Amino acid sequence: MLHALCSMPGLCWDEWAVNSHHRVLEKMRSVRKELEAYGLTPRKRWGQHFLVDRNILGKVLRAAEVGPQDVVLEVGPGLGEMTLALAHEAGKVTAVEIDRKMIEVLRQKVSGCPNVEIIQSDILKLDFHRLFGREKGPVKVVANLPYQISTPVLFRFIDSRQIFSSLTLMVQREVAERLIASPGSKEYGPLSIVVQVLADVLICFHVKPSAFYPSPKVDSSVIQITWKEKALIAPRDEGWLREVVRGALGYRRKTLMNALKHSSLVLPPDLEGRLAEIRIDPRRRPETLTPDEFIRLASVLKS
Repeated sequence: MLHALCSMPGLCWDEWAVNSHHRVLEKMRSVRKELEAYGLTPRKRWGQHFLVDRNILGKVLRAAEVGPQDVVLEVGPGLGEMTLALAHEAGKVTAVEIDRKMIEVLRQKVSGCPNVEIIQSDILKLDFHRLFGREKGPVKVVANLPYQISTPVLFRFIDSRQIFSSLTLMVQREVAERLIASPGSKEYGPLSIVVQVLADVLICFHVKPSAFYPSPKVDSSVIQITWKEKALIAPRDEGWLREVVRGALGYRRKTLMNALKHSSLVLPPDLEGRLAEIRIDPRRRPETLTPDEFIRLASVLKS
């Protein structure tokens, strides 16, 4: 891509970068004026950061691979830039926004798009089964998630994964790195384990704060989550696995044996012998266990 840009007559990489930067600044001023015209200001309470780089918007849509056969859920549409772009590609778009004032703006902007539904609701309380129960196929999620609720929203999508075929999400870079973290790293935790047991995660690309208005204090990442054809654990055992993971990782600096003893889990009297049976050294730190080892641990504790 770099070679193609630099080979264009009269256009070198530096000029393209400068032009791109000017477009972003122009779009940022446009968003600021639009908010002022509607009497709105970005709400810190809801983590409102509006994407102003259309190049990034295009990359998100390409990563999501949205087509006319798709039903799409968008979370936190804001001023509707991505909503309108999705409306041109998808068969149906359901956009969920919590800000009542923003809802009025959104409904005006998508009034010419009959395939867009705007819903005023808290995504953490929304009943996905009721909302999408009549759809004939799975739903794709494409969203710039509010940073302060990204983890609980992810767990909600995981719990309702039979409804969703894929998740293409903008999250904090820190959250993206936690999702793919390896055992023993400081980023490795409950979110890493639960997601890796059930899904495959791809970090598509990173996004600088300057792509948003107002600019957040951290980098962002666009990730794509797709479910494994065969999960590593049965659905009926997922809740128990999460309890075991939380119990063990609640005491990361202790050995696994001591962490389990300090947790609220009910332990068998022959715990050390059971750990030996599944080939897990009780002297290891809990954060060094792989997702597969946590599954084996949960199994012996349950039995």
